[in-house]
Amino acid sequence: MARDPFISVNLSASQPGRRVSQQDIVEQLSQEIQAGRLRPATRLPPVRVLEHQLGISKNTVQAAYDELVARGLLESRFRQGVFVATPAAGLPVVPRSSATPAQLTALDMPPYRPIVRERLELSNVFIDPELLPHAQLAECFRSVLASPGLPTFYDAQGHPGLREVIAERLRARGIDAQADDVIVTSGSQQALDIVARSLTHKVVATEDPVYFLARQLFINLGCRLAPLRLDPFARVDFGAWEATLAEARPSLVYLISSYQNPTGYSYSSAELEQVLRLSERYGFAILEDDWGSDMLSCSEYRLTLRAMGGPNVLYVNSFTKKLLPSLRLGYLLCSEPTRDALVAAKRVATLGNAALLEATLHEFISRGYYDTHLRRIHTELDQRYHTCLELLREWMPEGVRFSTPGGGPTLWVDLPPRVCTLELCERLERRGVYLERAGGHFYAEPHLNGFRIGFAFVSSERLEQGLRALSEELAVLLPAPRSSPAHLAAEQWLAEPAAQIRN
Repeated sequence: MARDPFISVNLSASQPGRRVSQQDIVEQLSQEIQAGRLRPATRLPPVRVLEHQLGISKNTVQAAYDELVARGLLESRFRQGVFVATPAAGLPVVPRSSATPAQLTALDMPPYRPIVRERLELSNVFIDPELLPHAQLAECFRSVLASPGLPTFYDAQGHPGLREVIAERLRARGIDAQADDVIVTSGSQQALDIVARSLTHKVVATEDPVYFLARQLFINLGCRLAPLRLDPFARVDFGAWEATLAEARPSLVYLISSYQNPTGYSYSSAELEQVLRLSERYGFAILEDDWGSDMLSCSEYRLTLRAMGGPNVLYVNSFTKKLLPSLRLGYLLCSEPTRDALVAAKRVATLGNAALLEATLHEFISRGYYDTHLRRIHTELDQRYHTCLELLREWMPEGVRFSTPGGGPTLWVDLPPRVCTLELCERLERRGVYLERAGGHFYAEPHLNGFRIGFAFVSSERLEQGLRALSEELAVLLPAPRSSPAHLAAEQWLAEPAAQIRN
């Protein structure tokens, strides 16, 4: 049977330079017990421990404990140790004092809900865990642990080998990158954090809707935000963007260039070029989040703002969703003028990240496992994407529209304004199907009335189950309109072109 842990006690000699005496132990422990600082049933250090710590004989310690037992302050339990006794009648029990609680400001965001694999989540942005390379990652982790070069210390900027292979991959995708300009981060969220906390002028413009945890992060760091309206069913209205930029004068514009979260929208090269022109005209820096471009199948890479705009564009990417969420690894590509400030911001927040995980990812990429993994998930995600589109086209009622991002992990489904998405979500939850409440992605009243479908997270069978439930609930909330007599007459008239000619 495991013994209770014992509490450490601080005992000192009553006469400086002398050893702790039996009387010292008795008096000081008596004071601690009677003051309530040593609680009943607390185990005290074994005799041998105090003998070692105080440099006195075990007989001195044992004699002190025996005296305290005789006074009813301690009790000895066979083969368990010496414990503070339950107070005898008449001995006051001193209540434990309580500290003043910290005054904290709660963020205006939904409570954290852990991902449960068994739940049928239709809006999840992650990839199905069944598609992730658990065995290869485990092999790389074992290899790193067995290596004579096992990292002992962390590098505040990130594992040097990992930074080098990241830079090499970026150069192959048309981005001029050096390892010295790569900062390894805990996912893309830490990259956004160190940029935002380093800003001198804290005014940030983002897409609307926007990845809502980025928006909450910027707000929490004291940034003033400006919305840039984005509609996945239309090209970017740069006239409206320019009016917002001219008024807000942000120091930073944050954009997700490929498979935007939550809409799935990807910018064309012409739109990226227009963003760069606006940057030059209004003097704002660009923070490009390119988390989704690795999920583009049938293509080597997509143009990025960093490739087109050069080193002044801060570029963020992540391995989290594509490889293994629990790794929490991403990176920020900066440049020499910004590097020191960004590394310092990371050090202040975390000192450094887990070097063992960084070394494991370095091993994984260096062995070629990452490229093999990407090719495999491209095939699977394409199949799920086309299955999703086929089911939506077949089952969605008139008036429902959905984006066609061409791949990736998600798309956006938009409903007619008369459908209450909150009621829809509640009805689906009663059937075990869960959709994200998308309101948190918008700045004010949403100009879209829909939600994200994460077809990468669920198998084709579960996707079909979820979309069938969605279509059945929409059939209740969005019944087909009944034709009025006048409407029927108009339909008949349109169907008779000869009658139209005669009239």
